[in-house]
Amino acid sequence: MEIERLVKMVNDIARFFEADPDHAEAVKGIVGHITRFWDPRMRREIVAHAKAGGGDLSALAREAVLNLPPVSAAA
Repeated sequence: MEIERLVKMVNDIARFFEADPDHAEAVKGIVGHITRFWDPRMRREIVAHAKAGGGDLSALAREAVLNLPPVSAAA
């Protein structure tokens, strides 16, 4: 999947959760959503993008992406 599409998706998810007054809960909500609904390949791509700088990610999206649990190579 194109990284631009993944960035748009995660920024949209973050925009939804940024209304949560508890920052930690917002991050947890984004992580939970991505973990449940994104396939492992998508998660690996967005994590690699964030680790490479990910300047097009919102601050909240980047924080959540960098807190995703590792995806096994077999997945």
